[in-house]
Amino acid sequence: MSAPDEDTFAEEGGEMDEMDEAGSDDDEGVEMEEEGADGDGERKVYVPGIEPLQPGEELEMDRSAYRMYHECQTGAPCLSFDVLRDGDGEGREQFPLSMLLCAGTQADTALSNRLLVMRMYNLHGTEKEKEGEESSDEESDDDEEDEDKKPQMELAMMPHYGGINRVRVTQRGEQSLAAVWSEKGQVEIFDLRPQLEAVHNSAAMEAFIKQQKEATALFSFSGHMTEGFAIDWSPTVPGRLISGDCKKNIHVWEPREGGTSWQIDQRPFSSHSKSVEDLQWSPTEATVFASCSVDQSIRIWDIRAPPNSMLSANEAHSSDINVISWNRSEPFLLSGGDDGLLKVWDLRQFKSGRPVANFKQHSAPITSVEWNPVDSSVFAASGADDIISQWDLSVESCDVGARVEGVKDLPPQLLFLHQGQSEIKEIHWHPQIPGVMISTALSGYNVFRTISV
Repeated sequence: MSAPDEDTFAEEGGEMDEMDEAGSDDDEGVEMEEEGADGDGERKVYVPGIEPLQPGEELEMDRSAYRMYHECQTGAPCLSFDVLRDGDGEGREQFPLSMLLCAGTQADTALSNRLLVMRMYNLHGTEKEKEGEESSDEESDDDEEDEDKKPQMELAMMPHYGGINRVRVTQRGEQSLAAVWSEKGQVEIFDLRPQLEAVHNSAAMEAFIKQQKEATALFSFSGHMTEGFAIDWSPTVPGRLISGDCKKNIHVWEPREGGTSWQIDQRPFSSHSKSVEDLQWSPTEATVFASCSVDQSIRIWDIRAPPNSMLSANEAHSSDINVISWNRSEPFLLSGGDDGLLKVWDLRQFKSGRPVANFKQHSAPITSVEWNPVDSSVFAASGADDIISQWDLSVESCDVGARVEGVKDLPPQLLFLHQGQSEIKEIHWHPQIPGVMISTALSGYNVFRTISV
């Protein structure tokens, strides 16, 4: 890889690598329709789970399968992160790109954790390798151009006691808020404005570092009495929050005027019999949310009618259900479980208890799922098999098997398989940059866009 740029703030380093000319030995992308289209018969597509690597074989990233690819690290690994919306516009695709992320670390010791705000910028797309020999003058010009295209990252970090299980962000008026589930059994709300100012302004960054101290929550709730992972901000009611814990209880948070406190009903929603793993508000109905659990069920709730759920699929998966995602424009819910299955549920037929689509491509538990925010038929998933998959439900049939040897047994809806990270924990599409995905793993972050989406 090319030499990383390194910015060090508040005791930890942030670095980004841009993909180099030769690619990477352990990064690999499989684009299910375009690979091998040159017909030379020599290129071989590696499909995880179909055929194991032989001794001495190594995977090499195919640059042509990506429109953009970058890596970065933030010191301690982050189990969870979220994308902060910015003021740079919607639907932007012109390079260089920039983005804002909020994340929380899972360090070896409780005192070593951080709540992070990252600004990645000067993100350029991948370029095709130049053919033929180049003169020394041309090489010098290219070196200067490469220097100009180095990705950059600013990192503002606040110490946080306890590992952070999940982070979700929202905008409420002028406030940028982060809801944080931590291993100390509390849900905390943080105002991110100081960090956001720091990553945009060098003087503000200098002042931020000098005043470095443990993160002070705007508001915190200890009523769960145990730790948890499930949390979600309402997309329709600014400041409304929901949180679920490992003892099966769910609490709804209502924002009070002033923006610094919340009213939390002490009576939990409690139809689940085991740990609540994920929660999702309906994108259209302000009082409706969905939950999934270790008890293998998915439930639909209305906060106007506590404490029991309205609808449920009691054996939605054959094992723990880890994650769900609610489609923004269609009545579809996506779920992923320890069984490695991805299931799509039509909420109009939810009572039947049968999904409308069922995919088994991952060979290990599903760790994250998310619908594409602008294309309602496209979704992505990550698994403990260190693979990120991209799917398109609108694809009914195609001749993938006829054009690429060895992939005829794959579902036609499968667009792309991305590899190269170890222990992938969470993925998100960027809501303002079409097709761009960010993933966090034990090995760091990937920021990429495939040619499939």
